[in-house]
Amino acid sequence: MRALLQRTTGAEVRVDGATVGRVGLGLVVLLGVGRADGPEQAARLARKVAKLRVFEDGDGKMNLSVRDVGGGALVVPQFTLYADARRGNRPGFTDAAPPDDADPLVERFVHELAELEVPVETGRFRTEMEVVLTNHGPITIWLDTDELG
Repeated sequence: MRALLQRTTGAEVRVDGATVGRVGLGLVVLLGVGRADGPEQAARLARKVAKLRVFEDGDGKMNLSVRDVGGGALVVPQFTLYADARRGNRPGFTDAAPPDDADPLVERFVHELAELEVPVETGRFRTEMEVVLTNHGPITIWLDTDELG
């Protein structure tokens, strides 16, 4: 699985002009699922996101996690994180999991993150979404379960 995290002071996702998910202080998690991913990747990635120290402590150092600051997560399904643009100018998405396989793994990630005491809101799978956010810092972190220790 792949996640692009953006630290935020506020974000929302809209579908057809209506807000379907919102977070204040916290993280926007753009989440992609690959063909080889399973429940264990979802759980491992959720643990990493919940514990990642990207918020400042009293000394201005990034020593606090989203849980430590009482923040939440806005999880947005994003199959384009598996785009392959090595050939030509039109990206291919053959490494992305098909929607019927990806949807349950996005739900598993959301469930695991909530179990780790991170309040979670989401976008809507298989819809065209508008994501509006204030990237605080800006802090943007790339995570890939193939690269996590």
